[in-house]
Amino acid sequence: MVPIGSDGTIVGVRLLERYRSHSACVAVIGLLAAGVAGCSSGDTSQQAAAEAVTETRGPAGVVPAGLERYYSQPLEWGNCASYATSEDAESAFGSSALQCARLSVPLDYAEPAGETITVGLLRSRAGDADGRIGSLVVNPGGPGASGMVAAAGLASRVSGTEIGQKFDLVGFDPRGVGASEPQVECLTDAERDADRASDSETDGSPAGVRAQEAEEKEFAERCTERTEHGARMLAGIGTRDVVKDLDVLRSVLGDEKLTYAGYSYGTRIGSTYAEAFPQNVRAFVLDGALDPEQDLVESLVAQGEGFGIAFREFSAWCAQQQDCALGADPAGATKAFQDLVQPLIDDPVDVGDGRPLSYEDATTGVIQALYSQQFWGQLNSGLNELRAGRGTTLMALADMYNQRGSDGEYASTQDAFTAIRCVDDPRVTDEAEILEAQRRYEEVAPFLDDGRPDGAALDACAFWPVPNTSEPHLPNVDGVPPVLVISTTNDPATPYEAGVNLAKAMGGALLTYEGTQHTVFLQGVSCVDDAATDYLLEGTLPPEGKRCSS
Repeated sequence: MVPIGSDGTIVGVRLLERYRSHSACVAVIGLLAAGVAGCSSGDTSQQAAAEAVTETRGPAGVVPAGLERYYSQPLEWGNCASYATSEDAESAFGSSALQCARLSVPLDYAEPAGETITVGLLRSRAGDADGRIGSLVVNPGGPGASGMVAAAGLASRVSGTEIGQKFDLVGFDPRGVGASEPQVECLTDAERDADRASDSETDGSPAGVRAQEAEEKEFAERCTERTEHGARMLAGIGTRDVVKDLDVLRSVLGDEKLTYAGYSYGTRIGSTYAEAFPQNVRAFVLDGALDPEQDLVESLVAQGEGFGIAFREFSAWCAQQQDCALGADPAGATKAFQDLVQPLIDDPVDVGDGRPLSYEDATTGVIQALYSQQFWGQLNSGLNELRAGRGTTLMALADMYNQRGSDGEYASTQDAFTAIRCVDDPRVTDEAEILEAQRRYEEVAPFLDDGRPDGAALDACAFWPVPNTSEPHLPNVDGVPPVLVISTTNDPATPYEAGVNLAKAMGGALLTYEGTQHTVFLQGVSCVDDAATDYLLEGTLPPEGKRCSS
């Protein structure tokens, strides 16, 4: 089996859950890599921006019947400190130039007069108030990652740029995520630590499969019991409802049409919004695309191939280093890696804080590092440590992915990831399909083969209390202005061809970045940023076949 990841669930099987969970959060980590420190300063030059201010705007654009009170609601913007629900958020929300607010939306859009929930918002105001175009709304992916944290991280990067001058930068935590209320709640911090420490999913025997399925059923039950509004909240957690919230946000911000930048899973939000509200699209940058038509198994195998390519790239780089943990011959890197990590299944390494480095955590740490070349040196150090019987660095990388703070508390990302994925795609329950998916995955990403017999255990989504509300399909986007899709040639998580397919499906332009990382817009590559800026400001798309490199 290929048991990688944390307890973020997609649908179908434990393998699929473990694999696809690595989409979550990594885009936001990349966005924050150079931005959080700048956002956490104690600058008071814009203190007035943090003072509570209520803004009331008339509804912008067409208002769906029965939703008038939501589309014209006032927002009370104020200091962001009380909105922080994780260590990352506490660090990111420190600048007095940032403002936060809560947006009210229906729990169930079929009952707009019924109970409400809230969506957390963060914004950095445009530097040029007179020349302001509107709002640029961002989502970093996941699903389950915090758009508020992402926007805070990006704020210092765009400050002084044309984007920062002409747009309010706005991040939102999708319903159930981060500062939005209520959060999806499934596992306690202690339960998640215990889940990460267990490598039970490597047991493909009949007894092992039964044990795994019992755990997954219990996980689904805990999500239902511990999340406020229970199954009703879980039924409305998916992308179908997130884009309805996004249109309410567009109106309340005063924008006739939406300007949006979506990363990774955020591209699914973008394509779904364009299909639901084609008349309200101004300009969309979609970076690190999900293929809108690809089913779960095909997406699994394609992403596995991306990780396999990234591992080979890392191995070739590592072989040129004097201290490469995998040796000087890249051809032997897969076996060298397996020889290092497979023993952890039976003999985990104590990292010194009372937690063991499990096989799952080791592979999670490696996957985290493969998302961007900036982590490759740290990955090599971690593998060398493991060779010497230590696991501190790999555990730190796994904690980074899982968003576990130094205080042992987890962000809500993984629970939300599970909930959203369980209603965004049809569940997979066919044993033959599960086993074939595992075989194909191990073929394209052999370094993640744990050497144990595969089993066809169902994951939590097979036991989910509500049915899926979406499924992969080509979006019907007639009348939508051309969008800009950015795709990276060696993206480990969202393969290049997925971006090609999304651009074609949406009748948009494709901008190719030649590199090995997951997402690139507003991360310091001027060729990409300049092209996307021209598009966002003027609507000018790059020429056909445009390629960028660092």
